[in-house]
Amino acid sequence: MKDTTRRNFLKSAVAASGVGVGLQAIGGPAVISARGANDKIRVGFIGVGNRGSQLLQGFLEHDDCQVAALCDVYEPYLQRDFSMIEERVRKGSGGRLPKMDEKIPRNVARYKDYRRLLEQKDIDAVCIGTPDHWHALQTIHACEAGKDVYVEKPLTVTVVEGRKMVEAASRTNRVVQVGLHRRSNPLYRELSTLVPSGLVGEISVARAYRISNMYPYGIGVNPTTTPPNTLDWDLWLGPRPMRPYQDNIAPYKFRWWQNYSSQMGNWGVHYCDASRWVMNEEAPVSISAHGGQFIVKDDRTIPDTMEVIFEYASGALLIFGQYEASGGPAIHHNAEIEFRGTRGNIYTGTNGSFYKIFPTQPGQFADAEVIDPVAEKEKEAKLDYPNLSMNQNLTVQHIRNFLDCIKTREQCSCDLETGHRSTSYAHLANIALATKSRLEWDPVNEKFLNNDQANALLHYEYRKPWSLD
Repeated sequence: MKDTTRRNFLKSAVAASGVGVGLQAIGGPAVISARGANDKIRVGFIGVGNRGSQLLQGFLEHDDCQVAALCDVYEPYLQRDFSMIEERVRKGSGGRLPKMDEKIPRNVARYKDYRRLLEQKDIDAVCIGTPDHWHALQTIHACEAGKDVYVEKPLTVTVVEGRKMVEAASRTNRVVQVGLHRRSNPLYRELSTLVPSGLVGEISVARAYRISNMYPYGIGVNPTTTPPNTLDWDLWLGPRPMRPYQDNIAPYKFRWWQNYSSQMGNWGVHYCDASRWVMNEEAPVSISAHGGQFIVKDDRTIPDTMEVIFEYASGALLIFGQYEASGGPAIHHNAEIEFRGTRGNIYTGTNGSFYKIFPTQPGQFADAEVIDPVAEKEKEAKLDYPNLSMNQNLTVQHIRNFLDCIKTREQCSCDLETGHRSTSYAHLANIALATKSRLEWDPVNEKFLNNDQANALLHYEYRKPWSLD
Protein backbone atom coordinates (compact mmCIF):
# COMPACT_ATOMS: atom_id res chain seq x y z
CA MET A 1 0.00 0.00 0.00
CA LYS A 2 1.05 3.59 -0.51
CA ASP A 3 1.78 5.46 2.73
CA THR A 4 -1.31 7.66 2.57
CA THR A 5 -3.51 4.69 1.78
CA ARG A 6 -2.10 2.73 4.73
CA ARG A 7 -2.62 5.67 7.07
CA ASN A 8 -6.23 6.13 5.95
CA PHE A 9 -6.86 2.41 6.26
CA LEU A 10 -5.61 2.43 9.85
CA LYS A 11 -7.79 5.39 10.78
CA SER A 12 -10.82 3.82 9.10
CA ALA A 13 -10.26 0.60 10.99
CA VAL A 14 -10.01 2.41 14.30
CA ALA A 15 -13.16 4.40 13.62
CA ALA A 16 -15.09 1.34 12.49
CA SER A 17 -14.24 -0.44 15.71
CA GLY A 18 -15.93 2.31 17.74
CA VAL A 19 -12.63 2.78 19.58
CA GLY A 20 -11.34 5.87 17.82
CA VAL A 21 -14.56 7.87 17.86
CA GLY A 22 -14.72 10.98 20.03
CA LEU A 23 -17.48 11.73 22.52
CA GLN A 24 -19.38 13.99 20.14
CA ALA A 25 -19.34 11.39 17.35
CA ILE A 26 -20.61 8.68 19.67
CA GLY A 27 -23.82 10.58 20.06
CA GLY A 28 -23.12 13.68 22.09
CA PRO A 29 -24.91 14.70 25.26
CA ALA A 30 -28.53 13.74 25.64
CA VAL A 31 -29.42 17.08 27.22
CA ILE A 32 -28.26 20.51 26.05
CA SER A 33 -27.37 22.80 28.94
CA ALA A 34 -29.87 25.58 29.54
CA ARG A 35 -27.27 27.69 31.37
CA GLY A 36 -27.09 31.26 30.12
CA ALA A 37 -23.89 32.74 28.73
CA ASN A 38 -23.37 34.88 31.82
CA ASP A 39 -24.19 32.27 34.47
CA LYS A 40 -21.46 31.15 36.82
CA ILE A 41 -20.11 27.62 36.41
CA ARG A 42 -19.51 26.16 39.85
CA VAL A 43 -16.30 24.10 39.91
CA GLY A 44 -14.94 21.73 42.54
CA PHE A 45 -11.16 21.25 42.64
CA ILE A 46 -9.78 17.80 43.45
CA GLY A 47 -6.05 18.02 44.15
CA VAL A 48 -4.72 21.53 44.77
CA GLY A 49 -0.98 21.00 45.09
CA ASN A 50 1.62 22.24 42.60
CA ARG A 51 -0.18 21.76 39.29
CA GLY A 52 -3.60 21.79 40.92
CA SER A 53 -2.89 25.29 42.23
CA GLN A 54 -1.87 26.44 38.75
CA LEU A 55 -5.16 25.11 37.41
CA LEU A 56 -7.08 26.80 40.23
CA GLN A 57 -5.44 30.10 39.31
CA GLY A 58 -6.25 29.47 35.66
CA PHE A 59 -9.95 28.96 36.40
CA LEU A 60 -10.00 32.12 38.52
CA GLU A 61 -8.99 34.14 35.44
CA HIS A 62 -12.52 33.59 34.10
CA ASP A 63 -15.40 35.67 35.43
CA ASP A 64 -17.96 32.96 34.70
CA CYS A 65 -16.24 30.46 37.02
CA GLN A 66 -16.92 30.14 40.74
CA VAL A 67 -14.96 27.99 43.19
CA ALA A 68 -17.53 25.71 44.82
CA ALA A 69 -15.30 23.31 46.78
CA LEU A 70 -11.72 22.19 47.39
CA CYS A 71 -10.39 18.68 48.03
CA ASP A 72 -6.93 17.44 48.99
CA VAL A 73 -5.44 14.75 51.20
CA TYR A 74 -2.73 17.17 52.40
CA GLU A 75 -4.14 19.61 54.96
CA PRO A 76 -1.90 22.64 54.17
CA TYR A 77 -3.04 22.52 50.54
CA LEU A 78 -6.65 22.08 51.52
CA GLN A 79 -6.57 25.04 53.91
CA ARG A 80 -4.44 27.13 51.49
CA ASP A 81 -2.00 27.84 54.31
CA PHE A 82 1.70 27.81 53.41
CA SER A 83 2.72 28.20 57.05
CA MET A 84 1.31 24.73 57.80
CA ILE A 85 3.81 22.97 55.50
CA GLU A 86 6.34 20.97 57.49
CA GLU A 87 10.03 21.88 57.24
CA ARG A 88 10.99 18.46 55.87
CA VAL A 89 8.41 18.85 53.11
CA ARG A 90 9.76 22.30 52.25
CA LYS A 91 13.32 20.97 52.07
CA GLY A 92 12.39 18.08 49.80
CA SER A 93 10.05 19.93 47.45
CA GLY A 94 12.64 21.29 45.04
CA GLY A 95 10.88 24.65 45.17
CA ARG A 96 7.63 23.19 43.84
CA LEU A 97 5.30 24.28 46.62
CA PRO A 98 2.37 26.53 45.69
CA LYS A 99 2.16 29.95 47.34
CA MET A 100 -1.59 29.47 47.88
CA ASP A 101 -2.31 33.20 47.90
CA GLU A 102 -5.55 33.04 45.90
CA LYS A 103 -8.54 34.98 47.18
CA ILE A 104 -10.96 32.16 48.04
CA PRO A 105 -13.77 32.67 50.57
CA ARG A 106 -13.20 30.79 53.82
CA ASN A 107 -16.70 29.33 53.66
CA VAL A 108 -15.95 27.36 50.48
CA ALA A 109 -16.54 23.68 51.25
CA ARG A 110 -13.39 21.62 51.88
CA TYR A 111 -13.04 17.84 51.71
CA LYS A 112 -10.30 15.28 52.23
CA ASP A 113 -12.20 12.55 50.37
CA TYR A 114 -13.13 13.43 46.77
CA ARG A 115 -16.23 11.25 46.97
CA ARG A 116 -17.75 13.68 49.45
CA LEU A 117 -17.09 16.56 47.04
CA LEU A 118 -18.87 14.69 44.25
CA GLU A 119 -21.94 14.40 46.49
CA GLN A 120 -22.27 18.21 46.55
CA LYS A 121 -25.28 18.79 44.28
CA ASP A 122 -24.57 22.38 43.25
CA ILE A 123 -21.21 21.56 41.61
CA ASP A 124 -21.36 21.67 37.80
CA ALA A 125 -17.82 20.52 37.00
CA VAL A 126 -14.64 19.32 38.65
CA CYS A 127 -10.98 19.99 37.97
CA ILE A 128 -8.72 17.02 38.75
CA GLY A 129 -5.10 17.88 39.55
CA THR A 130 -4.18 14.88 41.70
CA PRO A 131 -1.23 12.48 41.20
CA ASP A 132 -1.63 10.50 37.99
CA HIS A 133 -2.58 7.16 39.55
CA TRP A 134 -5.81 8.78 40.79
CA HIS A 135 -7.07 10.30 37.52
CA ALA A 136 -9.02 7.30 36.25
CA LEU A 137 -11.16 6.64 39.32
CA GLN A 138 -11.84 10.31 40.01
CA THR A 139 -12.80 11.06 36.40
CA ILE A 140 -15.10 8.05 36.12
CA HIS A 141 -16.76 8.76 39.47
CA ALA A 142 -17.18 12.44 38.55
CA CYS A 143 -18.86 11.51 35.26
CA GLU A 144 -21.16 9.11 37.08
CA ALA A 145 -22.01 11.89 39.54
CA GLY A 146 -23.14 14.09 36.64
CA LYS A 147 -20.15 16.45 36.66
CA ASP A 148 -18.21 17.66 33.64
CA VAL A 149 -14.47 17.15 34.06
CA TYR A 150 -11.17 18.91 33.41
CA VAL A 151 -8.46 16.32 34.13
CA GLU A 152 -4.76 17.08 34.08
CA LYS A 153 -2.28 15.12 31.96
CA PRO A 154 -1.04 12.45 31.83
CA LEU A 155 -4.54 11.08 31.72
CA THR A 156 -3.74 7.66 33.22
CA VAL A 157 -1.08 5.25 34.42
CA THR A 158 -2.37 2.34 32.29
CA VAL A 159 -3.89 1.89 28.84
CA VAL A 160 -6.91 0.05 30.28
CA GLU A 161 -7.74 3.00 32.54
CA GLY A 162 -7.92 5.32 29.55
CA ARG A 163 -10.38 3.17 27.65
CA LYS A 164 -12.58 2.85 30.76
CA MET A 165 -12.62 6.63 31.10
CA VAL A 166 -13.64 7.13 27.47
CA GLU A 167 -16.47 4.65 27.94
CA ALA A 168 -17.64 6.39 31.14
CA ALA A 169 -17.77 9.82 29.51
CA SER A 170 -19.71 8.41 26.57
CA ARG A 171 -22.13 6.53 28.82
CA THR A 172 -22.87 9.56 30.98
CA ASN A 173 -22.76 12.22 28.23
CA ARG A 174 -20.18 14.32 30.05
CA VAL A 175 -17.91 17.03 28.65
CA VAL A 176 -14.29 16.18 29.47
CA GLN A 177 -11.15 18.20 28.73
CA VAL A 178 -7.71 16.58 29.10
CA GLY A 179 -4.97 19.02 30.10
CA LEU A 180 -2.79 18.65 27.01
CA HIS A 181 -2.92 22.39 26.54
CA ARG A 182 -0.92 22.58 23.31
CA ARG A 183 -4.24 21.62 21.74
CA SER A 184 -5.30 25.21 22.52
CA ASN A 185 -2.23 26.69 20.82
CA PRO A 186 -3.15 28.41 17.52
CA LEU A 187 0.30 27.77 16.00
CA TYR A 188 0.09 24.02 16.54
CA ARG A 189 -3.47 24.13 15.23
CA GLU A 190 -2.19 25.92 12.13
CA LEU A 191 0.58 23.38 11.60
CA SER A 192 -1.85 20.49 12.05
CA THR A 193 -3.61 21.76 8.93
CA LEU A 194 -0.63 22.90 6.86
CA VAL A 195 1.73 19.95 7.40
CA PRO A 196 -0.65 17.16 6.28
CA SER A 197 -1.40 19.25 3.17
CA GLY A 198 2.27 19.11 2.18
CA LEU A 199 3.82 22.27 3.64
CA VAL A 200 7.25 20.63 4.06
CA GLY A 201 6.63 17.59 1.89
CA GLU A 202 6.44 14.11 3.37
CA ILE A 203 7.38 13.90 7.05
CA SER A 204 9.67 10.97 7.84
CA VAL A 205 10.74 11.85 11.40
CA ALA A 206 9.60 13.95 14.35
CA ARG A 207 11.90 14.35 17.36
CA ALA A 208 11.44 15.73 20.88
CA TYR A 209 13.37 15.55 24.16
CA ARG A 210 12.95 16.13 27.87
CA ILE A 211 16.33 17.30 29.19
CA SER A 212 17.16 17.95 32.85
CA ASN A 213 20.62 17.33 34.29
CA MET A 214 19.82 15.85 37.72
CA TYR A 215 23.36 14.49 38.29
CA PRO A 216 24.46 13.30 40.78
CA TYR A 217 21.73 12.93 43.43
CA GLY A 218 18.40 13.53 41.63
CA ILE A 219 15.45 13.20 43.99
CA GLY A 220 17.77 11.93 46.73
CA VAL A 221 18.06 8.76 48.77
CA ASN A 222 15.61 8.87 51.66
CA PRO A 223 14.72 6.38 54.40
CA THR A 224 11.17 5.26 54.96
CA THR A 225 9.51 7.19 57.76
CA THR A 226 6.17 8.19 59.18
CA PRO A 227 4.17 10.55 56.97
CA PRO A 228 3.39 14.07 58.15
CA ASN A 229 0.37 14.22 60.45
CA THR A 230 -1.25 16.54 57.92
CA LEU A 231 -1.11 13.96 55.10
CA ASP A 232 -3.51 11.04 54.69
CA TRP A 233 -0.96 8.61 53.24
CA ASP A 234 -3.43 5.75 52.81
CA LEU A 235 -5.76 7.94 50.77
CA TRP A 236 -2.84 9.39 48.80
CA LEU A 237 -1.85 5.84 47.75
CA GLY A 238 -5.42 4.93 46.84
CA PRO A 239 -5.51 1.99 44.39
CA ARG A 240 -1.74 1.46 44.56
CA PRO A 241 -0.24 -1.05 47.06
CA MET A 242 0.34 0.05 50.63
CA ARG A 243 3.97 0.93 51.25
CA PRO A 244 5.97 3.00 53.80
CA TYR A 245 6.11 6.74 53.30
CA GLN A 246 9.20 8.52 51.98
CA ASP A 247 9.74 12.28 51.82
CA ASN A 248 10.89 12.00 48.20
CA ILE A 249 7.59 10.55 46.99
CA ALA A 250 4.88 12.92 48.19
CA PRO A 251 3.72 15.57 47.86
CA TYR A 252 5.75 16.42 44.71
CA LYS A 253 8.38 13.89 43.61
CA PHE A 254 5.99 11.06 42.74
CA ARG A 255 6.71 11.58 39.03
CA TRP A 256 10.00 9.69 39.44
CA TRP A 257 8.22 6.60 40.78
CA GLN A 258 6.76 4.18 38.22
CA ASN A 259 3.79 3.25 40.40
CA TYR A 260 2.48 6.81 40.37
CA SER A 261 3.73 8.34 37.13
CA SER A 262 6.82 8.66 34.93
CA GLN A 263 8.70 11.39 33.11
CA MET A 264 7.65 9.71 29.88
CA GLY A 265 4.11 10.44 31.06
CA ASN A 266 4.82 13.82 32.60
CA TRP A 267 6.69 15.34 29.64
CA GLY A 268 6.61 12.79 26.85
CA VAL A 269 2.84 12.88 26.54
CA HIS A 270 2.93 16.62 25.72
CA TYR A 271 5.41 16.14 22.90
CA CYS A 272 3.91 12.93 21.54
CA ASP A 273 0.48 14.57 21.45
CA ALA A 274 1.66 17.66 19.58
CA SER A 275 3.79 15.58 17.19
CA ARG A 276 1.09 13.12 16.21
CA TRP A 277 -1.42 15.99 15.83
CA VAL A 278 0.83 17.85 13.38
CA MET A 279 1.72 14.61 11.55
CA ASN A 280 -1.96 13.58 11.34
CA GLU A 281 -1.28 10.24 13.01
CA GLU A 282 -3.41 8.30 15.49
CA ALA A 283 -1.32 5.55 17.05
CA PRO A 284 1.96 3.72 16.42
CA VAL A 285 2.11 0.14 15.21
CA SER A 286 5.59 -0.57 16.54
CA ILE A 287 7.52 0.60 19.61
CA SER A 288 11.07 0.02 20.84
CA ALA A 289 12.94 1.62 23.73
CA HIS A 290 16.35 1.67 25.40
CA GLY A 291 17.48 3.12 28.69
CA GLY A 292 17.77 2.73 32.43
CA GLN A 293 19.06 4.31 35.60
CA PHE A 294 22.61 4.70 34.38
CA ILE A 295 24.10 7.66 36.21
CA VAL A 296 21.87 9.49 38.71
CA LYS A 297 22.14 7.92 42.18
CA ASP A 298 18.73 8.32 43.78
CA ASP A 299 15.60 6.37 44.77
CA ARG A 300 13.81 6.71 41.45
CA THR A 301 12.17 3.70 39.83
CA ILE A 302 12.17 5.23 36.32
CA PRO A 303 15.13 5.75 33.94
CA ASP A 304 17.46 8.72 34.06
CA THR A 305 18.18 8.05 30.38
CA MET A 306 15.71 6.75 27.82
CA GLU A 307 15.20 6.75 24.06
CA VAL A 308 12.03 5.47 22.42
CA ILE A 309 11.05 5.08 18.77
CA PHE A 310 7.43 4.92 17.65
CA GLU A 311 6.79 3.71 14.10
CA TYR A 312 3.57 4.49 12.24
CA ALA A 313 1.85 2.40 9.57
CA SER A 314 2.66 5.24 7.16
CA GLY A 315 6.36 4.63 7.70
CA ALA A 316 7.08 7.80 9.67
CA LEU A 317 8.95 7.73 13.00
CA LEU A 318 8.41 9.65 16.22
CA ILE A 319 11.49 9.73 18.48
CA PHE A 320 11.42 10.85 22.09
CA GLY A 321 14.40 11.07 24.43
CA GLN A 322 14.37 11.53 28.19
CA TYR A 323 17.80 12.74 29.29
CA GLU A 324 18.05 13.48 33.00
CA ALA A 325 21.80 13.05 33.35
CA SER A 326 22.92 15.77 30.90
CA GLY A 327 22.04 19.32 29.91
CA GLY A 328 21.91 21.53 26.85
CA PRO A 329 19.49 21.58 23.89
CA ALA A 330 19.16 18.53 21.65
CA ILE A 331 17.42 20.31 18.77
CA HIS A 332 18.40 23.41 16.80
CA HIS A 333 16.94 26.80 17.70
CA ASN A 334 16.12 25.62 21.26
CA ALA A 335 13.03 24.00 19.80
CA GLU A 336 10.85 21.49 21.64
CA ILE A 337 9.92 19.48 18.51
CA GLU A 338 11.56 19.01 15.13
CA PHE A 339 9.62 17.80 12.08
CA ARG A 340 11.80 16.61 9.18
CA GLY A 341 10.18 16.72 5.73
CA THR A 342 11.30 16.18 2.15
CA ARG A 343 10.91 19.92 1.38
CA GLY A 344 12.12 21.34 4.71
CA ASN A 345 12.18 21.14 8.48
CA ILE A 346 9.95 22.73 11.11
CA TYR A 347 11.04 23.70 14.62
CA THR A 348 8.50 24.61 17.30
CA GLY A 349 9.33 26.63 20.42
CA THR A 350 8.52 25.77 24.03
CA ASN A 351 4.76 25.33 24.42
CA GLY A 352 4.48 26.31 20.75
CA SER A 353 5.74 29.85 21.39
CA PHE A 354 7.00 29.99 17.78
CA TYR A 355 7.63 27.91 14.73
CA LYS A 356 10.47 28.23 12.25
CA ILE A 357 10.56 26.62 8.82
CA PHE A 358 13.81 26.06 6.92
CA PRO A 359 14.20 24.71 3.38
CA THR A 360 16.00 21.43 2.82
CA GLN A 361 19.23 21.12 0.86
CA PRO A 362 19.37 18.56 -1.97
CA GLY A 363 21.34 15.48 -1.06
CA GLN A 364 23.00 12.72 -3.03
CA PHE A 365 21.41 12.20 -6.46
CA ALA A 366 18.65 14.72 -5.54
CA ASP A 367 17.30 17.37 -7.91
CA ALA A 368 16.40 20.68 -6.23
CA GLU A 369 13.63 21.33 -8.76
CA VAL A 370 12.01 18.00 -7.93
CA ILE A 371 12.36 18.54 -4.16
CA ASP A 372 10.97 22.10 -4.44
CA PRO A 373 12.35 23.33 -1.09
CA VAL A 374 9.91 25.25 1.07
CA ALA A 375 10.41 28.97 1.69
CA GLU A 376 11.96 30.02 5.01
CA LYS A 377 9.39 31.31 7.48
CA GLU A 378 9.10 32.26 11.13
CA LYS A 379 6.01 32.98 13.23
CA GLU A 380 5.52 33.80 16.90
CA ALA A 381 2.48 33.03 19.02
CA LYS A 382 0.40 35.94 20.26
CA LEU A 383 -0.43 35.93 23.97
CA ASP A 384 -4.06 36.46 24.90
CA TYR A 385 -3.02 37.15 28.50
CA PRO A 386 0.14 39.33 28.35
CA ASN A 387 0.56 39.28 32.13
CA LEU A 388 0.94 35.49 32.14
CA SER A 389 3.72 33.15 30.99
CA MET A 390 3.32 31.15 27.79
CA ASN A 391 2.57 28.00 29.80
CA GLN A 392 -0.09 29.71 31.89
CA ASN A 393 -1.52 31.41 28.77
CA LEU A 394 -2.19 28.02 27.23
CA THR A 395 -3.61 26.71 30.50
CA VAL A 396 -6.05 29.63 30.74
CA GLN A 397 -7.06 29.26 27.08
CA HIS A 398 -7.54 25.52 27.52
CA ILE A 399 -9.76 26.17 30.54
CA ARG A 400 -11.69 28.76 28.53
CA ASN A 401 -12.41 26.13 25.90
CA PHE A 402 -13.61 23.74 28.61
CA LEU A 403 -15.96 26.31 30.17
CA ASP A 404 -17.37 27.21 26.74
CA CYS A 405 -17.97 23.54 25.95
CA ILE A 406 -19.82 23.07 29.23
CA LYS A 407 -22.29 25.67 27.97
CA THR A 408 -22.51 24.51 24.35
CA ARG A 409 -22.05 20.77 25.02
CA GLU A 410 -19.57 20.64 22.15
CA GLN A 411 -16.43 18.50 22.12
CA CYS A 412 -13.39 20.04 23.84
CA SER A 413 -10.07 20.78 22.17
CA CYS A 414 -8.61 17.69 23.84
CA ASP A 415 -11.45 15.27 24.48
CA LEU A 416 -10.95 11.99 26.30
CA GLU A 417 -10.33 9.89 23.20
CA THR A 418 -7.60 12.29 22.07
CA GLY A 419 -6.07 12.41 25.55
CA HIS A 420 -6.21 8.64 25.91
CA ARG A 421 -4.54 8.02 22.57
CA SER A 422 -1.71 10.44 23.34
CA THR A 423 -1.21 9.20 26.91
CA SER A 424 -0.99 5.64 25.59
CA TYR A 425 2.32 6.58 23.95
CA ALA A 426 3.87 6.90 27.41
CA HIS A 427 2.57 3.52 28.52
CA LEU A 428 3.70 1.80 25.33
CA ALA A 429 7.17 3.28 25.71
CA ASN A 430 7.47 2.26 29.36
CA ILE A 431 6.27 -1.26 28.58
CA ALA A 432 8.73 -1.60 25.69
CA LEU A 433 11.56 -0.61 28.03
CA ALA A 434 10.36 -2.93 30.80
CA THR A 435 10.17 -5.92 28.43
CA LYS A 436 13.33 -4.99 26.48
CA SER A 437 11.59 -5.82 23.24
CA ARG A 438 10.30 -4.35 20.00
CA LEU A 439 6.56 -4.44 20.38
CA GLU A 440 3.93 -4.65 17.66
CA TRP A 441 0.80 -2.72 18.64
CA ASP A 442 -2.78 -3.21 17.49
CA PRO A 443 -4.33 0.27 17.93
CA VAL A 444 -7.84 -0.96 17.19
CA ASN A 445 -8.02 -3.61 19.92
CA GLU A 446 -5.33 -1.94 22.05
CA LYS A 447 -3.28 -5.09 22.48
CA PHE A 448 0.27 -6.15 21.68
CA LEU A 449 0.47 -8.68 18.87
CA ASN A 450 3.77 -10.30 19.76
CA ASN A 451 4.34 -10.24 23.52
CA ASP A 452 2.13 -11.69 26.26
CA GLN A 453 4.38 -10.24 28.97
CA ALA A 454 3.74 -6.77 27.55
CA ASN A 455 -0.03 -7.34 27.47
CA ALA A 456 0.10 -8.22 31.17
CA LEU A 457 1.43 -4.70 31.82
CA LEU A 458 -1.52 -2.89 30.23
CA HIS A 459 -3.14 -2.67 33.67
CA TYR A 460 -2.60 -3.66 37.30
CA GLU A 461 -4.76 -5.00 40.13
CA TYR A 462 -6.12 -2.19 42.27
CA ARG A 463 -5.70 -2.32 46.04
CA LYS A 464 -9.02 -3.07 47.74
CA PRO A 465 -11.54 -1.55 48.18
CA TRP A 466 -10.78 0.47 45.04
CA SER A 467 -12.08 -0.92 41.77
CA LEU A 468 -12.20 0.31 38.18
CA ASP A 469 -15.38 -1.68 37.46
